[in-house]
Amino acid sequence: MVSLGGLALTRLRPVDLVMLAWMAVASAVAIARMDSAPRAGWVLAAHGLVLLLIVLVRRAPPRAGARIADLYPLVVLLAFYGSLDLLAASGGVTTHDPVVRGWEERLFGSQLSRTWWQSAPSRFWSTVLHASYFSYYLAVPAGPIWFLWRGDRRALERTVLAIIATFIACYLVFLFLPVAGPYYEFARPGPAMLDNWAARLVYGVLENGSSYGAAFPSSHVAAMLAATGAAAIASPRLGVALGVPSVLLTIGVVYCQMHYAVDALAGVLVAGMVLGLVVLAERVPNRDSRGARRTPFHPPRSPRVVGP
Repeated sequence: MVSLGGLALTRLRPVDLVMLAWMAVASAVAIARMDSAPRAGWVLAAHGLVLLLIVLVRRAPPRAGARIADLYPLVVLLAFYGSLDLLAASGGVTTHDPVVRGWEERLFGSQLSRTWWQSAPSRFWSTVLHASYFSYYLAVPAGPIWFLWRGDRRALERTVLAIIATFIACYLVFLFLPVAGPYYEFARPGPAMLDNWAARLVYGVLENGSSYGAAFPSSHVAAMLAATGAAAIASPRLGVALGVPSVLLTIGVVYCQMHYAVDALAGVLVAGMVLGLVVLAERVPNRDSRGARRTPFHPPRSPRVVGP
């Protein structure tokens, strides 16, 4: 039996395997970029701690905070996002914005993230759409928290997997095709767009927590749509509630000049592909070593040992 720190791989969840795959790729990139990104060594140290966390979480007794343990990937994800800036040498990597802007011109006939707000500046829509952009930080974990409170383990695991897999798919592109995006490439929008509480809130967050080269695809769009779609499978009402800010955010990242329109479109495609794979994986018949049918969201428990 293959094991990870004494933990049988059969006890790992799909979300664990997704994170392990990301850490393997990101660690290889960190080693390769040591000379150009000296702080990349911290990524390796962080991955060692995450690996230990996965082992501890999956070896914990089933009743010892099992539901809370299902949310740990969302917390670890914050560290993964922060590591992107270290791997990008805090802006030292070469970005591919000219390529993406070329796609933008061919698809939309202009730099939509620049020309849209210039042709139709609106303090009202700026406030609404910047607020929708900020809602991302609340809406993405809303589904997992709701299913945790309801005790719906299957929906919880499905939603967390969809969110994590979507982010990791975006992060892989960020590593090998870094794009700065209009937030860095263009001058800031005019006062009519920024003179409101929502815009000030968003810019305050981005100035203190944005990773360079993480524009294409838009992980904001992708994660919001993936979280909404996964939540809607188990709770259509929650899906509708999250759907409104998701649509507004998809529009807002372009109108508010946070992402190229191509970034948003790619985010939609990533979310759709990940959701499709998650649903497909859940429906594939699977059986454990004892012949019992299971799904990827209900891995077999270790058999109980009876006797001395």
